[in-house]
Amino acid sequence: MAERTLRGMKIGANSMETEEGVDFAPRIEAVYDCPDGRVLVIPFAAEADVPPVWEAPGGGEALLRDATRPEPKPTKPQRTHWDMLLERRTIGELEVLLDERLALLRSGQLRRSA
Repeated sequence: MAERTLRGMKIGANSMETEEGVDFAPRIEAVYDCPDGRVLVIPFAAEADVPPVWEAPGGGEALLRDATRPEPKPTKPQRTHWDMLLERRTIGELEVLLDERLALLRSGQLRRSA
């Protein structure tokens, strides 16, 4: 078995192929300016649509150099559990339901969960 082992390189870590004769896809470099003064250079395929805003490492949004910041998309306000409950029941129905459950709890028919 020792005669068949590979020596001298890690399997799967390095490729034995060279880059001779390989035509790489055309690339462009987009330059983004971070709010903290850093500059990001991101390579894109030449035919790709370059986004005007890029999420900067460490937080924040970097803006494409010589671009204007796009209008923020309108977002829905976050719905809470209370909002979803009010979509299904009215306040009057909830008060009746609460009174029924409190009566059951006080009579001992329901046990409090710990």
